[in-house]
Amino acid sequence: MATTRNAREEDVDVLAEIGFRAWEKAMEAIGEMAGMRGSAREAFVNFTRSSWLTITVIEHVGTVAGWAAREHLDELISDFWIDPQYQGQGLGRELLEELEAEIVRQGFEKARIETHAQNNEAIGFFEKHGYVIHWLSVAYSPKIDRDVQSVGLSKILVEAPPSVSYGQEF
Repeated sequence: MATTRNAREEDVDVLAEIGFRAWEKAMEAIGEMAGMRGSAREAFVNFTRSSWLTITVIEHVGTVAGWAAREHLDELISDFWIDPQYQGQGLGRELLEELEAEIVRQGFEKARIETHAQNNEAIGFFEKHGYVIHWLSVAYSPKIDRDVQSVGLSKILVEAPPSVSYGQEF
């Protein structure tokens, strides 16, 4: 059984490890990770320690299995990590549904997420759940100290009401 909850300060080290393990798996497609591992691990530790209030956790049978963050509490999902040992069990879907519901409760009409362009597993996951790629770019990532190709995906969560016409149609 899975449950979602807000992160707690005592979760930060576990969250950093989960994020790092999931990041390593996602980065396999890029290769040449040896020089990035230290920076990436440090980035996860720093982020979870400084931003745990923006993190939603998913637990499976009482064990933290993944987490996601909305760093600026807006429609952008800044981080989304499921521990590799729990991937493929529906936990990502449950976590995403919780985030989307929270985004709508806070008055936003769409959700956005970004990932590296070669992260086919993540792109496929988000597309399967209704997200569409809107852009591709290359930008320097200070978190890992290198240029990264990224894609931006979004999903409309609240449909605009149909426009009403009061005039005579021809």
